[in-house]
Amino acid sequence: MRSLLLILAATFIGCVASAQNASPPHLPFTEGFENSKLQERGWYDLSKIQLSSSQPKAGSACIEYGWQQGGTVPSTSGGMRRLFAPSDSVYLKVHVRLSKGWGWTERGYHPHLMHFMTTENQKFHGPAASHLTVYIEPWNGKLRLAAQDIQNKDAPHGLTQGPLRGGYNGRMFDSEEVLFEDDQWHCVEALFQLNSLDMKADKPNADGIVRAWFDGKLVVDRNDVILRSTDFPNMKFNQYLLTPYFGPGLLPHAQTLWIDDLTVGTARPES
Repeated sequence: MRSLLLILAATFIGCVASAQNASPPHLPFTEGFENSKLQERGWYDLSKIQLSSSQPKAGSACIEYGWQQGGTVPSTSGGMRRLFAPSDSVYLKVHVRLSKGWGWTERGYHPHLMHFMTTENQKFHGPAASHLTVYIEPWNGKLRLAAQDIQNKDAPHGLTQGPLRGGYNGRMFDSEEVLFEDDQWHCVEALFQLNSLDMKADKPNADGIVRAWFDGKLVVDRNDVILRSTDFPNMKFNQYLLTPYFGPGLLPHAQTLWIDDLTVGTARPES
């Protein structure tokens, strides 16, 4: 009996260790938010989840993020993250719905919604001051893609996303048109590809890609972007964050958004 217990204990410990050391999933991965067992599917750093069965984009449910008056983070669901196998490029397809009468900040920043981070930061590092964080978010009715690298201010080659202003930096890539004008589901797609590096000349090549589509229409198209310097030759994307947030005092009134039918990959599928 004692030998059997030892064997079972060793097996259990081995299974736990294997789970903890398991490699992150290769791309693409998908999430339909059909149930709340998100941690079992690889999501982490999450505290609360509220799913809605009222008019999901697909299936029987979607995730709901609702703010109370004066809030910064949603009161219904919390933020969450998911690691994936490192890649030079990352593609997101997700469906977003804003509540009727959604209000904007009318400021040059916020609300934040979704991000990708890289192997140059640890799995719990905050997105606001990293070696590189890229953003996908609705901003004053437009679709915004952006990037910041605040943590590189003391790196040998410094910042790549513009100078610090008030402690922050960033480059924004906005759609020309206002796109979020109703309370219907819309398909948002984004593609980021890291620029190449000329290690012999010790400089980055301006060939990074930033693209966005709204309901299938290309609304941001850049192929001349620098996202990293030669300080980070091994940088790759490896983390997706869904972390809706309004800065203090910027929420115009109580409101809600919903997310559904999410896919993260390395390239936009060919039609």
